[in-house]
Formats: sequence, C-alpha cells, structure tokens
Amino acid sequence: MKYVIDFIKKETILTSAWVLALISMFFVHPNASYIDYIDLRTLGILWSLMVIMEGLNREGLFEALGSRMIEKTGNVLQLSLALVFLCFFSAMFITNDVALLTFVPFSIFILEACGRDELLIPVIAFQTIAANMGSMLTPVGNPQNIYLYSLSGMGIADFLLLMLPYTAMTGLLLLICILFLPGKKDHVEMKRHRLKGSKKRCAVYGILFILSLFTVSKILPYYILFAIVLLTCFVMDKFAIVQIDYALLFTFVGFFIFTGNLGALDSVRNALYGIVSGHELSTGILASQFISNVPAALLLSDFASDLKGLLVGVNIGGLGTLIASMASLISFKLLAHHRNELKAKYFFVFTALNIIYLAILSGLYIVIS
Repeated sequence: MKYVIDFIKKETILTSAWVLALISMFFVHPNASYIDYIDLRTLGILWSLMVIMEGLNREGLFEALGSRMIEKTGNVLQLSLALVFLCFFSAMFITNDVALLTFVPFSIFILEACGRDELLIPVIAFQTIAANMGSMLTPVGNPQNIYLYSLSGMGIADFLLLMLPYTAMTGLLLLICILFLPGKKDHVEMKRHRLKGSKKRCAVYGILFILSLFTVSKILPYYILFAIVLLTCFVMDKFAIVQIDYALLFTFVGFFIFTGNLGALDSVRNALYGIVSGHELSTGILASQFISNVPAALLLSDFASDLKGLLVGVNIGGLGTLIASMASLISFKLLAHHRNELKAKYFFVFTALNIIYLAILSGLYIVIS
C-alpha cells in the first residue's frame, strides 16, 4: 500500500491520466477505434528525442559546454546571465526538462562554490522560467509543441513566427530582472568541466538529433527515426534507452484514450467545443494551471477551432502555478533536495515571478492578435 501511495505522489499526472482513461471506458467500451486515438507519430518523435537527450546528458556534453561558456564570465551579472540564458537557448533544442535537469544542479554547484548562496533562489527561478518559455519557440522544445505542431499542419516558419514575440519578450524580461540582482559587479572565477564521455558518441547523438529534426519537419517518417535511434542506442548505450521518463509517454497514452473517448460522446464533445472554441488562449492557460500544459494540450486540442491560439495558451500557460509546467517541478525538487530550508521562500518567489510574466505575455497576445 505504501508503494502505491508513493507512486501516486511521484506520478500524480500519470495516475490522473489513467484514472480518467479508465472512467471514460465505462462510457465508451474498448474497441478497435482506440488505436486511432493514439498519435504514434508524436510518441515516436518524443521517445526518440528523449533517448537522444539522455544519451548526450550521460556523455556530459551539456555540462561541458555550459562550463566552457561560464568560465568566460568575470562577475556576478555575467555569471547569472550565462546560467539563465543557457537554459533559455538550450531548451529550444534539448527540451525544457533536460535543460533544467542539466543546468540547475550545475548552477547550485557553481553558485555555492562562488559563495553566492543568496542567488540560488532568484537564479533558479529565472532558469525555470527561461527553460519553459525558451522551449516554446521550436516544435521540439517541449512535448506539447511536438504534438500540436504535428496536429496543426503548420510549416516550421509559421510556427517560429507565431512563438517568436512571446519568446523574445520573455528574454527581454529576464534580462531586465537579472540586471537588478544584488552584487552584480562582484568578481567570480570558474573552472572548466571537461567532457566526461566520448566525442564519437556525442557526434553520433548529434547525427540522430539532426534526423529527428528531419522527422519533425516531415521529411523522414517517424518509424524510421524510431528504428534508427533504437538500434543505434541499443548498441552504443542501452542505459540511454532505459533511463528516460517513460511515465511521460504513458501519460500521453492515457490522455489520448481519455480525450478520444470524450470526442466519441456527442453531448460531451459539443459541450467542450462550446467552452473551448473561440477561447483557446484562456482555456489553455486556465487548464494548464491545474493539470499542467502537456495534458491541457492533449485534452483541449480535439475541441479547439484555433490551434494557434491553443498553442500560445498552453505554452505561456506553463507560467503560473508550480504544476503549470511539470518541468518546473524538476528545479523545485532539485533545490529542495539540496537545500530544503530554501523551498518555502523559493515557492513564493517563483509563484510571484510567474504570475507577473504570465500577465505580461497574456497582454502581449491581446495586443498582437
């Protein structure tokens, strides 16, 4: 029983997805159409990217690149900018959760080594915002983008132009906020972290990542990418396959079944369409605050008439509560594990900053839409 309770606490979103899926099965009994609910292309691309990023992370590439950049810094301001914008720009390509898993522990180590403990809370809060909002620029930056990009049929240029104003505004806000950090002119020194893995393996993962971009752009079929990544990593590093977050993939499957069954019920489908259609931004933001933005995208997409509005809504909806983006929980847990006494203050600072950023980006949508 304790194991079950611990699992539910750890995988709340996964559990919720499958509870909803199981409940919906009482109204739409399992049948062959269930297969059509599941977007295998999204799952195949997401799995492949997760394995590639896990492999690169295991090789220590991100930490080595990050430390090489940071060793060029000379003061607190430059260090803070480097740490935050490492998350901002890297999340566009390696996803928001990988960026935070890589650079938050690195930042804790660096800031404590420099004797700048007072910067832990603001820097990690800004890193979390940076990763969540930087990742929204590209189709491969986060799971909801992979899904909605595939569903919408948009071209890559249209996608980038749609998300660019919100990403650019976030970058500007981060820059302004970091300029007000205390002791910004104080001198700091860094030591380089060398690549701990193999350059050859990193090069292979780099090729696999390029192939994944071809798949996202619909040049290469997803099942070919899946097969190439599976065979390559099985030979090169099996642990890259084993250690990825399969809970996220099964969460997708659960929500695919749930939303598919909702769509099969005429009365529910019509009601949800009336609520969501024409209000994609607000429903995307609101739903994200309670179930996080990935499930919100899966739940609302079947009932949205404006997928672009929903795309913006679930992405900027990653701001707000701690669970609005599940990646935000990563940095919270990492800080709490290392410095538990800071978690209450961090939660307050994080929430306040997120509400401010969310209000500004929501206002930007109203202005430019």
